[in-house]
Amino acid sequence: MPLTQYHLDSKNEAVKKFYGKIDIQFASTFLYFNKKGMVQELIHNLKYKGHEEIGTALGNWYVEDLKEVSFEIPFDVVIPVPLHKRKFKERGYNQITTFGKAIAKGFGIPFNENLLLRKVYSKTQSKKDLLGRSENIENIFDVEFIETNHNKHFLIVDDVLTTGATIEACSRALLKIPGAKISTICIAMAH
Repeated sequence: MPLTQYHLDSKNEAVKKFYGKIDIQFASTFLYFNKKGMVQELIHNLKYKGHEEIGTALGNWYVEDLKEVSFEIPFDVVIPVPLHKRKFKERGYNQITTFGKAIAKGFGIPFNENLLLRKVYSKTQSKKDLLGRSENIENIFDVEFIETNHNKHFLIVDDVLTTGATIEACSRALLKIPGAKISTICIAMAH
């Protein structure tokens, strides 16, 4: 497996995606994603073929690696990048849910898939070029929060980190919550 080992480097390539854009406390990806590679096949099976057990297996594996890092778990809650209701109905599940739940369980923290909302339905990002991925994503997400969500450190999970535009847009929505801090972990990063 093409492991990134980014969790061991506080200035890794995932962190650099957000420099000058958004204040991310911690960013890491588990695997490198290459076209026609093993990781692409895994994520394709997770995302489109209903093999949600892949997310669980990868989440369980990665959380053990993350626990070896010499930081106390600063995260309060795991938040998956949400699907629009229409996309969820079409697919039947959010491909990142099982990965996120495994991370949350491993850290002993809550998993919340209702706080962050996708307001706009959009076509899949996987067929778009880098410019197309970052266009029109700014106002796609919103949050519905209450006072108990204030001053939390949110860990956003997603499948593949490419430009960082999706995580950035999710972060901007979550930062509407007073005192919010943001970190992110993705299954893979385009390499």
